[in-house]
Amino acid sequence: MAELTTAKQRNPTTERAPIVLAGATGDLGHRIGLALLARGAVVRALVRPGSAHKPEVATLREQGAELVEVDFNSVMALTQACAGAACVVSALSGLREVIVDLQKRLLDAAVAAGVPRFIPSDYCIDYTKLPMGSNRNLDLRREFNQRLDQAPIQATSVLNGMFTDLLTGQAPVVLFKIKRVMYYGDADQPLDFTTTANTAEFTAAAALDPTTPRYLRVAGEVATVRGLQKAASQATGEPFKLLRMGGVWVLGALIKVTKALMPASDDVFPPWQGMQYMHNMFTGRPKLQPLDNARYPDIRWTPVREVLATRAG
Repeated sequence: MAELTTAKQRNPTTERAPIVLAGATGDLGHRIGLALLARGAVVRALVRPGSAHKPEVATLREQGAELVEVDFNSVMALTQACAGAACVVSALSGLREVIVDLQKRLLDAAVAAGVPRFIPSDYCIDYTKLPMGSNRNLDLRREFNQRLDQAPIQATSVLNGMFTDLLTGQAPVVLFKIKRVMYYGDADQPLDFTTTANTAEFTAAAALDPTTPRYLRVAGEVATVRGLQKAASQATGEPFKLLRMGGVWVLGALIKVTKALMPASDDVFPPWQGMQYMHNMFTGRPKLQPLDNARYPDIRWTPVREVLATRAG
């Protein structure tokens, strides 16, 4: 393992235990790193060899993070990188080879290094309430967390619903061009939305809090489809209408057809994956409750309307 700075060079009597961050080159991971630094944390970001030149990594280094280039296929190298840490935070993104296999190596390393706490890369709706097979990506998170629960380490999952940012384009719900809010099922079903920035802030606070429970649930805003309609109208200054596509079962049928027409994909987010996520939310099963928003009162939760206003502008 080639380290830019080694843990052995630290003086444990004068420095706080670092927070180890995996996945710092991704959008959420980068934001978690910055949020940790803003809270005065000592951050040790694990990156793949050759990634130190990436803009996200450079920004973290400039803000004071320690960067460690490490072979993520080596438990021994990861164990050395986790030495002396207070918590390991994973913001890794991928399919089985990442969410299950790589995170398992990271978990084994954290346990071997004596790290007391581990935050897995969940950041989603409450998959514990969903049946197996209803969402491929969440099934992988459930599988890893079953292993995590068997490990001798304190674990905390952050569940935040859907990233509000997706409503500005990636999630086909708020249709700006035709001034419609598209949905399936009940327009009054409560849905959980949290911005990526708020999720990162909350995760950073949780990483520095040794008293966190197994699950923490937050929602920047709980909004129904009618609430989204109102927020879109306020954000754009133009009236939006509702567009009901049918019952939730219709979306379920569309998912089956879409999967049948598409070959097995290595994409993390193929079209049907987003459809599965929306189907889960529209059923109401993964609704987050109770919410832990008040746990860290310094966080200002960004409402849906503000996010939609960025798209409208």
